[in-house]
Amino acid sequence: MRRDVFQAIADPVRRDIIGLLSHESLTVNDVAENFSISRPAISKHLKILHECGLIIINKQGRSRYCEIQPKNLIPVSDWVNQYRKLWEGKLDSFEDYLIKLQAKNKENE
Repeated sequence: MRRDVFQAIADPVRRDIIGLLSHESLTVNDVAENFSISRPAISKHLKILHECGLIIINKQGRSRYCEIQPKNLIPVSDWVNQYRKLWEGKLDSFEDYLIKLQAKNKENE
């Protein structure tokens, strides 16, 4: 079953794993040490991230190293950017409103 990147980032644990791996490659055990859930649960999360192409897992001796594939997060970035423009416009309008409100309050002092 091929999963999609949005399924991968839907889970907070997987987002935290992505955050960890964004700094450095870690072994599966190193990843698991950062969470209070079972090692098999972490392995399942890593499997989903791997199936989505967000990480690769390289075997070196007895250890399996997880490495992020940031280019595969581009679809998420593109999707978020379309809404960023919408929210920036709304925030700019809100800022203009607050400036007018402050000016009006100063006039009434």
